[in-house]
Amino acid sequence: MKKVFIPLLAFVLTLQLNSCAQKATSAVDTQKKTESFAPTKEEKSLLWEISGNGLAQTSYLYGTIHMIGADDFFLTEKTKEAFEQSKRLTLEINMEEMMDMSNLMPLMMQSFMKNDTTLKDLLSDEEYTKVKAHFDKVGLPMMFVERIKPMFLSALGNEDLANMEQTGNVKSYEMEFVSMAKEKEMPLAGLETAEYQMSMFDSIPYKAQAKMLVESIGSSSEKGEGKDQFSELVKLYKARDLYGLQEMLQSDDTGIKDYEDLLLVNRNKNWIPVMEKMMASEIVFFAVGAGHLAGEEGVIALLRRKGYDVKAVIEKMEE
Repeated sequence: MKKVFIPLLAFVLTLQLNSCAQKATSAVDTQKKTESFAPTKEEKSLLWEISGNGLAQTSYLYGTIHMIGADDFFLTEKTKEAFEQSKRLTLEINMEEMMDMSNLMPLMMQSFMKNDTTLKDLLSDEEYTKVKAHFDKVGLPMMFVERIKPMFLSALGNEDLANMEQTGNVKSYEMEFVSMAKEKEMPLAGLETAEYQMSMFDSIPYKAQAKMLVESIGSSSEKGEGKDQFSELVKLYKARDLYGLQEMLQSDDTGIKDYEDLLLVNRNKNWIPVMEKMMASEIVFFAVGAGHLAGEEGVIALLRRKGYDVKAVIEKMEE
């Protein structure tokens, strides 16, 4: 159970790149009319340097994809160099704490719906049959998923991702960075707590979560688009194209868009003072979902608006 839970938590609770869209808002449109701070089409990079605004040393910001096929995983030399220079690794949540069973067990309990609610209570007979068939196919019996919050399960709505996780042909940037940090005895930190992330599920009605789950499964299995969408996502990620990723995510048609402020914008804003405090005292390597970086409400734009010089580290693309 722990093997399934940790990748799900990293993928679902942080940022679902394959389903969470950064749609434009009126506030963003107003900002664009004055001055844009968002990464441009030309700033193709996953690695960014943060300097200026009184900082004594440069810190680094890296955009991850929470789950990716092992064959597509890569780390550039400049990324490795930046990591080596850093004194602390900061992720969205402190993954080291997640591996402590005393912390993990209470979080696992929070993944269940309240008041004995089950998926059968939230879905029509036809929808329930579809969901059951999907999870049977990926090797998760309904007795295991029946009471888990639907949005938590949506990470397995894409068959490609589910199969990669089941076969072990998947890598996590977060877990790779944690391993690298342990090798050099680098301390770890989180921008927010896992408890806070879990609490977000309780702010979204279970019915709405169930609808997202059915749509995520439908887009993968019925339309035959899930594999192509994920392949395009990985292609853009490997091209370090944050602008392209944002455009792709904006076209997403799932109900998760309605909760963009909760899942994305507010979290980005909450992270900035935490990052500022950390950067003021030491060189930090921040690694967060790439979907958090782009756009006028993304981490890069928010830092630039605060007066920091956030510069893309451009590297030659591998053939």
